[in-house]
Amino acid sequence: MTIRPSLAFACALASCALVPAAIAAEVSITLEPKKVHEECQRLEAGDKRTWHWKSSSAVDFNIHYHRDKEVVFPVKRDAMRGDGGSFTAKTGEDYCWMWTARNSPAKLEAHIK
Repeated sequence: MTIRPSLAFACALASCALVPAAIAAEVSITLEPKKVHEECQRLEAGDKRTWHWKSSSAVDFNIHYHRDKEVVFPVKRDAMRGDGGSFTAKTGEDYCWMWTARNSPAKLEAHIK
């Protein structure tokens, strides 16, 4: 599996896991204030994932990918304690599900399959 330089840089700044597209991701962590956690996987156009998560305190959430220096956000939510849905990739990219703690620690439980 190849990680693009921009994705590798983003992962260096955050707690980041890159998993093969066929494997479900299970997350159970505590984020300290202002810290980030990402779960990344390669999806091809038409690939689908369902996801849901909950947090003990409000976090910012997004699904994004990097295209050159641009960050594209197909899904973006602020100050949420939980969310879920179905996501279908429009283009082949390394997509990342990302959570950012706000001003307090957040116990996060998430599932992507």
